[in-house]
Amino acid sequence: MKNPEVLIRKYSDRRLYDTGASRYVKLEDIASMVRDGIDVRVVDGRSGKDLTNLVFTQIIVENAREREIALPLQLLTQLVRASDKATHDFLTWYLNNTLDLYNKAQETVQTRLSSAKTVVSSPLEFVRNLLVGHSLRSQTPSSASEEIEELRRQVRQLQSRLRQRGKRPRSSAKRRRTSK
Repeated sequence: MKNPEVLIRKYSDRRLYDTGASRYVKLEDIASMVRDGIDVRVVDGRSGKDLTNLVFTQIIVENAREREIALPLQLLTQLVRASDKATHDFLTWYLNNTLDLYNKAQETVQTRLSSAKTVVSSPLEFVRNLLVGHSLRSQTPSSASEEIEELRRQVRQLQSRLRQRGKRPRSSAKRRRTSK
């Protein structure tokens, strides 16, 4: 399922209008939407030109200014140098793949933390789930009782054979040992 998309119109007076919610928004609102996983597209109110890249860059610059958290200087230097299309395309590909790997690693950690919490909060349930394929409880009651009855019949047969071997005369047992 695709994430919802919010269309923002940017007007000449620098105001940003969320067309879906019918309200004006600030850069912080757009940043919050993006962090929440909402796809945001910003277009010029008059021409319809896509301004998403510019607005997102503006959000990054504002965050760096307010929080004094900026992108690493090496990355910024490479971005400035990436004036030709090939370098720009490579950097875009590299950054997208790096961020995808980071997101997958983060999801994996969250999943494992969740399952670890489950194990800690309910260890008996965890063990029960591990053994569900090997327990008789996973079988239907009739097949379990049939299996038990079959095992009892086999035990009775083995006991009967052992009794019969115990009744044989010792002389025949000696003959068998000497012939071997």
